[in-house]
Amino acid sequence: MFIQGLAPILWLIVALSVLKLPAWKACPVALIIAFMIAWQSFDMPLQDVLTGTIEGAAMAVWPILGVIVSAIFAYNLTVQTGGMEKIKDMLSSVSTDKRMLILIIGWGFGAFLECMSGFGTAVAIGASMLVTVGVTPVNAVIACLVSNAAMSSFGSVGLPLTTLAKLTNFDPLQIATYTTVQLGAMVILMPFIMLVAFGGFKCLKGMIPACLIGGFGFCIPSVIGAATMGADLAGIAGAVFAMASLVVYAKKFPIKDPEYEIDDYNENFSITPGEAVKAWLPFILIFIFLMLSSKMFPPIQSVLASVKTSVMIYTGKDAAPLTFQWLTAPGTLIFISAIIAGFVNKATVGDMLNVLNRTFKTLIPTFITIITIIATARIMGYSGMTMAVANATVSATGDFYPFISPLIGSIGAFITGSATSSCVLLSKLQVDSAVAIGANEAVQAWIAAANAAGSCVGKIISPQSIAIGAAAVGAFGVESQIMKFAVKVYLPFIIIMGCVVYFGQAFL
Repeated sequence: MFIQGLAPILWLIVALSVLKLPAWKACPVALIIAFMIAWQSFDMPLQDVLTGTIEGAAMAVWPILGVIVSAIFAYNLTVQTGGMEKIKDMLSSVSTDKRMLILIIGWGFGAFLECMSGFGTAVAIGASMLVTVGVTPVNAVIACLVSNAAMSSFGSVGLPLTTLAKLTNFDPLQIATYTTVQLGAMVILMPFIMLVAFGGFKCLKGMIPACLIGGFGFCIPSVIGAATMGADLAGIAGAVFAMASLVVYAKKFPIKDPEYEIDDYNENFSITPGEAVKAWLPFILIFIFLMLSSKMFPPIQSVLASVKTSVMIYTGKDAAPLTFQWLTAPGTLIFISAIIAGFVNKATVGDMLNVLNRTFKTLIPTFITIITIIATARIMGYSGMTMAVANATVSATGDFYPFISPLIGSIGAFITGSATSSCVLLSKLQVDSAVAIGANEAVQAWIAAANAAGSCVGKIISPQSIAIGAAAVGAFGVESQIMKFAVKVYLPFIIIMGCVVYFGQAFL
């Protein structure tokens, strides 16, 4: 059953890495493989397989595709109104070095977007902005992809970690603290990886202090925040501190290297405060709306969250209604922000409809990819295919299991494209396995946290995440190229994470 359960994953690895198929062609085949194996080998009733597929498709459309469409629409509309050119000039006033802007935008601002909203927002918006300042589309996607992975456990105001704590009945502060500690090495090293992704190791020349400021600037506040405030605010605190630190460093110690200078920047650029606000307005509104609708403002959040629709789609065992949150969904808030900013910047209704139509047309391959990969994940989860893979791994490792626990979490994120979904899917298995090897309660929580930390690493190679990034910059058909680099990052980090978890349990 292990090989059958692993078959869709193996196909995706071969299709994307060896055959170099675009994701929109590879993922439907993975869905067909999962469908047939669930039905024939795992004895899942045909009706359940069908309704599980439909439920997965519905989950893909909302909220995930809602976020992607809204984020790219917001970016395209900002380009249409001329705001993105002004943003480029403003960023150039902070630094004209592309490497520094990769850290400020992809790491600092991207971390903030991920911690506030999740669902690929940081990759979509961050990669688009980096392309604006002259980073090639593929390099922009890779940089934001690896950056986003380091923050995934803090996505949507800490949702993966609060969900994990709730499902395992461990103290949320304990889970948040353990996860941030386990992610420490990854967070500190990731700014370096982003620059290497951009242009090789030569890009690190003169940038080591900035990378250290970015890494430690996020790591230290997030660990302190996790231990004192929990997952809800820890990531946001780290993101704000890292972004502010990088901006201050860039202004105090300007980096000048002709090889990495922004092309065609305006040296005599000047802008009034009002014009600056108008240019940044979509992102300012996104920040305000996401903040107001988050758990940091319970009265507002509860009112908005009450606008929802619950639909029973799946017909199998332990079926639960699928709930669509309409007003608290990041896609809704981003779309509203874009519309308001568009009107303020004198875009007509016709302009916005044209931009939206163009956005939809360019995203058709992404729609196919996301819908089929999420449907595949639901079938694998419901049929027991994912659990079969995980159980086989547990049986084969015994007391060595803590080393493997991040790998289990990464498999969940690879399949689902979501750290939250990975925690929902595999948290019980992680804790049960910890109990089986005789771990004390603290080590059980440590291994549960490893699922969230491992999920972050798994996001690096998730076809869903890669598809979001490629769609954001219009670089369709390059998924295999992105995956090739992503695997090189994934393998060492999953080994490092395994060592941290295995040897770290001795201190608990």
